[in-house]
Amino acid sequence: MAPVISDEIAAKANAIKEEANVLFANKKYEEAVEKYTEAIELNPNVAAYYANRAFAHTKLEAYGAAILDGDKAVEVDPKYPKGYYRRGVGKYALARYKEAAKDFRVVVKIAPNDKDAKLKLEDCEKTVTRMAFEKAIASNEIVKKVSDSIDTQSIIVEDSYDGVRIDDGKITKEFVDDMIERFVQQKKIHKRYAYEIILQVRKYFMEQPSLVDVTIPEDHKLTICGDVHGQFYDFNNIFKLNGRPSETHAYLFNGDFVDRGSFSLEIILTLFAYKLLYPTGMYLTRGNHETDDMNKVYGFEDEVKAKFSETMFKIFSETFTTLPLAHLVQKKIFVVHGGLSSRDDVTLEEIKNIDRIGKGQPGQGGLMSELLWADPQPLPGRSPSARGVGQKFGPDVTENFCKVNDIDMIIRSHEVKQQGYHVEHDGRCVTIFSAPNYCDSVGNKGAYINVTPDAEKTFKLDYVQFEAVEHPKTQPYANRFRGGF
Repeated sequence: MAPVISDEIAAKANAIKEEANVLFANKKYEEAVEKYTEAIELNPNVAAYYANRAFAHTKLEAYGAAILDGDKAVEVDPKYPKGYYRRGVGKYALARYKEAAKDFRVVVKIAPNDKDAKLKLEDCEKTVTRMAFEKAIASNEIVKKVSDSIDTQSIIVEDSYDGVRIDDGKITKEFVDDMIERFVQQKKIHKRYAYEIILQVRKYFMEQPSLVDVTIPEDHKLTICGDVHGQFYDFNNIFKLNGRPSETHAYLFNGDFVDRGSFSLEIILTLFAYKLLYPTGMYLTRGNHETDDMNKVYGFEDEVKAKFSETMFKIFSETFTTLPLAHLVQKKIFVVHGGLSSRDDVTLEEIKNIDRIGKGQPGQGGLMSELLWADPQPLPGRSPSARGVGQKFGPDVTENFCKVNDIDMIIRSHEVKQQGYHVEHDGRCVTIFSAPNYCDSVGNKGAYINVTPDAEKTFKLDYVQFEAVEHPKTQPYANRFRGGF
């Protein structure tokens, strides 16, 4: 039975809700969540408070929390469509398409003129049908990889193509420099060369373990970068500020190269080309956005289809499954996109032997998924993640992992930080994020870490912050759920 709330308390709660709405409008989502929570604590009988907080959680990518708030909203008012809508968006973001479809179906029934809900329902139903079809095919026959069906030699490069060409499949510095300049000018490279880059790098990564050792020779440098999320002009600015990859200056990009921003294709082709040009000068970790579910929702799939073709996206998908899950720098720094496991006995050897290619997509549970999705927390132990996937791990978990594996620290990404990086867990856990002014709205700095050998301490870390740069204003490709996200 709902508690009785006085008019005075109800009015106070509503005023706080209005404050939260202002914070939300100003893109201060964490503060908005706190204010909506205050309003709910005063008056838990208003479904809109939960729906509004769910929307703020969605903006923070805390989809699990958004779903829980949707649950509360429909519990308070079973006829409130936004409760089902917010819950449906959260479930869709976590690839729970059947459940999301049920929620959107209720919204359409309650509010039949809601065009946005109808589009979301249609998209969910199509996705469920496609997945069932693909599952049926996979169970009846061995599905041939699209990557194995492409003959790049049969693709003709027209005489009118004005870019540097790839001869005999060899990537040169001249080609990469020209490609980057073309991307700056919003030009594409020829599809034959795009295919050659992707297919060659896929072949390379298929031979790599899931945990790659990285050694920094004397007088060399390694730069570790976090999420760049399709922000090509900020990504390219890192090279302007810090130097381009070379035989003596390696880079390690720690996942989430794509989605969100409008130039994911340009980033991933640049990274892949550098990997081929300098195999020990570019290292790439798989992030939770190098997955089919995220690419469908957050734009990379639509971007590749718009700029090239569906076939090319499928080859990217097959290539992402080959990316390593983690790196070990100087035998002492564990670099992973998300974080640590729900188990205390995980060893580096176990991570190295994960059958990531056979598994393909990480799913929403197990060691592979946790490495891509987990987040640190200040309190000891572990707790459920507001994201709805993975879990949070405390300083004691980090300390134990370091002791078990004889390492000094972990460097991870996965979370936007206002200063571009954040050090916690007594210095053993560092978050690095390299997409400044994330999504053109957060206002955060970007950062990267320069790692150099040190005879006494094994390595030295230098943190460098940078601001966002101007870039062409384009319509984001992540429009499928733009209204809900």
